[in-house]
Amino acid sequence: MNKEERSAVIAILVTILVGFLVGWAGSQGSVLVGGLPLFGLLVALAYLIQWLVFIPAFLLKTEKFFDLTGSITYITVTILAVLLNGRYDPRSLLTAALVIIWAGRLGTFLFRRVLKAGEDKRFTEMKQSFWLFLRTWTLQGLWVTFTLAAALAIFSARESVPLGAFAIAGTLIWALGFGFEAAADRQKQVFRKDPANNGKFIRSGLWAWSRHPNYFGEIVLWIGVAVIALPVLAGWRWVALISPVFVALLLTRISGVPLLEKRADAKWGGQPEYEAYKAATPVLVPRPPKIEN
Repeated sequence: MNKEERSAVIAILVTILVGFLVGWAGSQGSVLVGGLPLFGLLVALAYLIQWLVFIPAFLLKTEKFFDLTGSITYITVTILAVLLNGRYDPRSLLTAALVIIWAGRLGTFLFRRVLKAGEDKRFTEMKQSFWLFLRTWTLQGLWVTFTLAAALAIFSARESVPLGAFAIAGTLIWALGFGFEAAADRQKQVFRKDPANNGKFIRSGLWAWSRHPNYFGEIVLWIGVAVIALPVLAGWRWVALISPVFVALLLTRISGVPLLEKRADAKWGGQPEYEAYKAATPVLVPRPPKIEN
């Protein structure tokens, strides 16, 4: 085991520990299933699904099912959460519908993309190492846990709270974010299909308003879910608000915007049209494009 693999093992243990702590905090005030807190059970399930799929993925040395597994995890955890609680209150059903719609669309989109590309170059080297590849799958378990935390707080609440202003506001915010993300992904997909755009960068549609409108939409929709969850949060369960904070930090500081900006700069940096686009277009929060005289 080399130095990088030892670091991966440490990262796996830390990731499991953090997931345990989030599960413990969210379990305070959670409904019990078989004597165990539902919130904690759902967190454990999020990790377990990743590890089960990791086994054939590593044996076949493939990453094609990575993103799809993440989406299936969201859907599976959500459906089981509602069924195991057995209360079927409007807030849980509303949130479940929003999560399933989002996960189903994004998972299908990403799966089709990786099939078309043939591979995801992020995994080229790491999928050859058991520990490096396992670290990635374990991190996805934590990603699901953090992102879904607000929804899990709703699903595992001991008492239902009638829908009200927070539910309406949260749903509208979610719809705005979902619309942005779906429209941006579709616009980029259509752009890339056109042979005339080969080697070019997109700067039309929502991409004229933001350099990463899909990520803006992703952040906004999880803010919407968190707003829906506010009436059921109390005590340690306020940890569920880590959901939109985590999504924002992940996309703007770690794996989203920084990586794509670096890749774009390497490909188009120095070109007048690209530099003008960067100067005129916000990185994330959309703004109507400037009208040129």
